[in-house]
Amino acid sequence: MISGTSVKVTDVTSKCYRVANMSQAYVTLATNDGYAIGALVLGHSLRSNNTTRDLCIMITPTVSPSIKALLHGVFNKVISVDVLDSGDSAHLSLLKRPELGITFTKLHCWTLTEYSKCVFLDADMLCVQNPDELFSHPELTAVTDIGWPDCFNSGMFVFVPSRDTYAKLLRVAEEKGSFDGGDQGLLNTYFTDWHRISFVFNMVASATYTYLPAYKQFGVNAKLIHFLGSMKPWQHRYDVTSGSVQTPAGYHHLAPYLNSWWAIYIRLVQPGIPEMVAQQLAGLHLGQESIQEGLARWERGEPDYLGRDSFANIQAYIDSKLKSGK
Repeated sequence: MISGTSVKVTDVTSKCYRVANMSQAYVTLATNDGYAIGALVLGHSLRSNNTTRDLCIMITPTVSPSIKALLHGVFNKVISVDVLDSGDSAHLSLLKRPELGITFTKLHCWTLTEYSKCVFLDADMLCVQNPDELFSHPELTAVTDIGWPDCFNSGMFVFVPSRDTYAKLLRVAEEKGSFDGGDQGLLNTYFTDWHRISFVFNMVASATYTYLPAYKQFGVNAKLIHFLGSMKPWQHRYDVTSGSVQTPAGYHHLAPYLNSWWAIYIRLVQPGIPEMVAQQLAGLHLGQESIQEGLARWERGEPDYLGRDSFANIQAYIDSKLKSGK
């Protein structure tokens, strides 16, 4: 459990957890090294909170070999999936709906029939208290989406692997597609009679500012934190000296969770990452963006107040243009 900015970190590998409940698993997906790093932190956070379930991750070929090797040290199973280059039914479906590539990849979790029940977790999540009670709930159990509460958020859901369900989902994808262009729209179209569970099992960290009194009242019960949005924990600026992450104004409640994420990363993940890969990952939040990309980010309501879009940087840009006469 996380209290304040502290975090309990246990340096262990998956071999220590081959106990009961091996027919059940937490499942996640990584489509690149950034999300694989997120999955590593998620896996360690589940281990640190004494989960008794298996950990399974599906990865695409874009995850580098060095990061894949680290995944084998945390997850019981590392399964390679490649919808774009496979002969399975998902690949054939993709020929009809090419815009749903990542969605079809995520649907592969229903093919994990070696498990009797699973809980899917997005790789941009963090476990702060043991959530194993989720396995007592039926398919499909999830948390309401903050944007449209009649739908569930697909960052966390309880499901039962089944080839039959997998085939039906592909059929729905082919015939109806997804109303939001991603897996959430497709899954909500298929699972219309879903079971609701408390927000503490998929607490969207960036949204709690909309009702801080409720967060102060119930936030202590949170079990799974979801860093929903374009800004992921590994893209924040972390001060090694102070051991803290800078947070924009109005989002200070994120600091304990971001600091805990980084504490796990610094202690248990970063030491195993080759220097070249670590430098590439470090550049994920420092890279230059085009004017078009910056404009799109502003239009989405996602300015980087403490970084590129800070007042000081904007003023410096204006001054440079005035001096150059442009």
